[in-house]
Amino acid sequence: MHQPAPDPIDDHFAGSLDSRWFVTEVGGGVVMPRADALALTLRADGSVYSNAQIADYPYPPGQFTWQPPLRLTVTARASAPGSRLVGTAGFGFWNHPFSPDIKRLPRLPRAIWFFFGSPPNNMALAKGVPGFGWKAATIDAGGRSALALIPVALPLMLAMRLPTACDALWGGVQRRLRISERLLDGDLLSERHTYTLEWRGDGAVFRVDDQIVHESPYAPRGRCGFVAWIDNQYAIATPQGRLRFGMIPVEREQSLSLERVSIEPLNGSGRR
Repeated sequence: MHQPAPDPIDDHFAGSLDSRWFVTEVGGGVVMPRADALALTLRADGSVYSNAQIADYPYPPGQFTWQPPLRLTVTARASAPGSRLVGTAGFGFWNHPFSPDIKRLPRLPRAIWFFFGSPPNNMALAKGVPGFGWKAATIDAGGRSALALIPVALPLMLAMRLPTACDALWGGVQRRLRISERLLDGDLLSERHTYTLEWRGDGAVFRVDDQIVHESPYAPRGRCGFVAWIDNQYAIATPQGRLRFGMIPVEREQSLSLERVSIEPLNGSGRR
């Protein structure tokens, strides 16, 4: 069945929260409209998993509506630079493959977003890019080329425990998983900036304050939902098969403030 295109969004969060947004507040997470922004805040609480999040799909996740070509524009700032934040934060599109607070089988991940992860996060998926930090990133592990790796996943992971084999093999795996990343300056997080993401059928363009910071030859091919969040989890996933999840204590309050979220069709007018 054909699914109609969703209406464009242009929300400036002027002291209120539109009913289109699904709010998640877990543990010490609080979503609070302010006069000039929407604050996603984690209160200082070292004992629990905390998440402050808005999304345009129900929680637990249901149907996703966004697909290329489109442009996302977000004006945002965090309460501290990347060196002083803990957990993960960001905004963009994904298929909500897993959640620490929901027990279900994970999906194969699809995402195109601006993503931050503090140590001990180690999502070392792109050659030459650290597994933590503030990034522009894409991944699509649900495509046919990625699914073809499933029968050989175990021997691949065993082989890639050898550094020389990992260096030789991971580039091909990365292409099949449609992974592309660029590390950004973590100090940008504590400053007010406008982030733009152009999601195309043949790739993606990421900008900060209208300056291109990353051009990806890949982009997710399936539908995704919009999400903006800050939480205190960490994830470790490496080519060698290391997989681990956990929680980082929040010792001081931290927040991600959104001044604007705009999602609009590209209609062939996007720039390269």
